[in-house]
Amino acid sequence: MTDTTKNIDVLVVTPLGQGGMGGIDRIMDDVRAGAADLASDGVKVRFIASRGQGSIALAPFHTAAVAAVLLGARLGMGPDVAHINLSSHGSALRKIAIAAAARAAGVPYVIHLHGSGFRDYWNSAPAPVAKLVRQMFAGAAIVLVLGQVWRDYVIGKAPEIADRVRILPNASPAPEAAQAVQSSADQPPNILFLGHVGPRKGVPELVRALAALPLTYQWRAVIAGNGAVEETRAEIERLGLSERVSLPGWVGPDKVRELLAASDIVVLPSYEENLPMSVIEGMAYGRAVVATPVGAVEDILQDGMTGLLVPVGDSGALADALRKLLENPGLRRAIGAAAAEFHRQNLDMRVYVARLGAIWREAARKRRA
Repeated sequence: MTDTTKNIDVLVVTPLGQGGMGGIDRIMDDVRAGAADLASDGVKVRFIASRGQGSIALAPFHTAAVAAVLLGARLGMGPDVAHINLSSHGSALRKIAIAAAARAAGVPYVIHLHGSGFRDYWNSAPAPVAKLVRQMFAGAAIVLVLGQVWRDYVIGKAPEIADRVRILPNASPAPEAAQAVQSSADQPPNILFLGHVGPRKGVPELVRALAALPLTYQWRAVIAGNGAVEETRAEIERLGLSERVSLPGWVGPDKVRELLAASDIVVLPSYEENLPMSVIEGMAYGRAVVATPVGAVEDILQDGMTGLLVPVGDSGALADALRKLLENPGLRRAIGAAAAEFHRQNLDMRVYVARLGAIWREAARKRRA
């Protein structure tokens, strides 16, 4: 066991592991890349998957492996702190077991709530499960949420942890300077959607909004992500938009950066979010972002300043916002510049990793106490 007065050993529990499709894994992959900065300060970070990228049938074995590592602390071989990334449904059940193992081993843990559907999950959970969820939160050394709306919700459900709930917005690395350059005025603007393709992310409304744009406008769009790709492609073809809109399916991190670099507008008309990565990444690249005011989005997007907000489910308002940005390149650039500055000050991955290091040290001190 490391000396928590100087060095600490942190075990980060992610759902799928390195290269996983989900937003949690993408963020933790960036933390993995930035962990070298913490190592020089005595913070050793290792990662383990609780579900794994294979069959869901193997998830219990991954969860048991995480619990075994934590229980090793009773023999002096476990971590000083566990960082448990949490979503809803199966993720919550796995994390309940992992948190219980941490408590049994005397390892302080940080609960990091990411899942956009967690409010509905906890509110509708059977009483025994809801009790276990509250016990998991109550036993945490620190609880991290992504915005004020989630802080208020968690404290409302578990008032006894009010002094342990902290807001840590998601973050992303700043792009290379060349990647942040917007397209020239003589090129058609590119509209980019990144996320799960389907109703929850507002893709049907996005397709209708694109179809409502005047035919005289020059633009291109990419709808990138897994999900209802073929159904959406069929609708794009039915509306006669195939020459303008492409659907590449799920794309990896390198392709995401390429698409962001080629974009002018980033759009995410979701019905439900926690704090979406595509909005943060769009801001990092200095793009004009159009989104809905769901989850903690309003904590980072100020309408008309760092982005444009449109009502949930309103394809007409979405079309109007896109039309405004297409008509006015100066407005696009002004909003993008303000978004990039906000990202630099508040949402940069280096700042995020440094804050995590301080949070982990605080949790480790609770163990020593």
